Amino acid sequence: MKYLIVLSVLGLWLSSAWAEPALPELDEFIDEMVTEHQFDRQELNSLFSQVEVKDSILKAISRPAEKAKPWYEYRNIFLDQARIDAGVRFWQQHAQTLAKAEKEYGVPAEIILAILGVETRFGGNMGSFRVIDALSTLGFRYPPRSPFFRKELQQFLILTREEGMSPAEPVGSYAGAMGLGQFMPSSYRAYAVDFDGDGHRDIWTNRADAIGSIANYLKRHGWQAGEGIVYPTQSKDGTLPEALIERGLKPSISREEAKAAGLSLAKLPASANQLTVFSLTQRDGESLWLGEPNFYAITRYNHSRMYAMAVFQLAEAIRTQYERQQ
Repeated sequence: MKYLIVLSVLGLWLSSAWAEPALPELDEFIDEMVTEHQFDRQELNSLFSQVEVKDSILKAISRPAEKAKPWYEYRNIFLDQARIDAGVRFWQQHAQTLAKAEKEYGVPAEIILAILGVETRFGGNMGSFRVIDALSTLGFRYPPRSPFFRKELQQFLILTREEGMSPAEPVGSYAGAMGLGQFMPSSYRAYAVDFDGDGHRDIWTNRADAIGSIANYLKRHGWQAGEGIVYPTQSKDGTLPEALIERGLKPSISREEAKAAGLSLAKLPASANQLTVFSLTQRDGESLWLGEPNFYAITRYNHSRMYAMAVFQLAEAIRTQYERQQ
């Protein structure tokens, strides 16, 4: 009997010690999940003994396109004809669902489509990493943002328990984003919706749920139905209004402030009075833009002005071609 007890204790110690060099502070994380969220310790030990730390994940997160490329190169990644064509086909196939989402949440169909196009090419590329591997690698081996990814790992484990999924199976991006709309686990739990009423929130294979979830996310992050998004502007003296740009993406600039700084309001609707000012690098210099709250809402999906502009311009291109074919 003593021999069996020793073996059992040794087995538990080894299952914990196996992962410790690869996943520092894993024991503390498991303790937290057991104490605060009533997970089974042995099940978590078994799960994390299967986790693979991926160097490719650490390399990918260190060089995101938003930071590595200027706008005129970044834009070309997403504004290609194949993606526009795919967006039109997706619209034709799911027109009723997109119309329902637009009516319920106020988000135009083309914006939903553009996010699907930028994120996963309408489901064609939803990622190839196991979510448990991605979040564990970044949560324990990427110090700059380990608290964020460890929290997402916690949310992922809770999510899979809620939805009755095996945590070892879901696949997503190198950052742990999941499904057609690439929701992080906390966003999945907070904003994913059962848009077709089948009793499940499935953003991997259910196009209706993916459409409704993206629209709900934008609505919950301040999307204003019927309002504009972004407009080009120019500086009268040709210089960048650095003081306004430095105020960030959240709209806090009145049209009077923008005008006083020498920016043209010729393209701006008369109703627009809550603005952000930003620039994008073109081949021949910087272009200036005025964003409304809806532009800011898109940046809540990905905190990048280039991402939001890519979504906006892809949306315009998809709508133009869709209407031409109607």
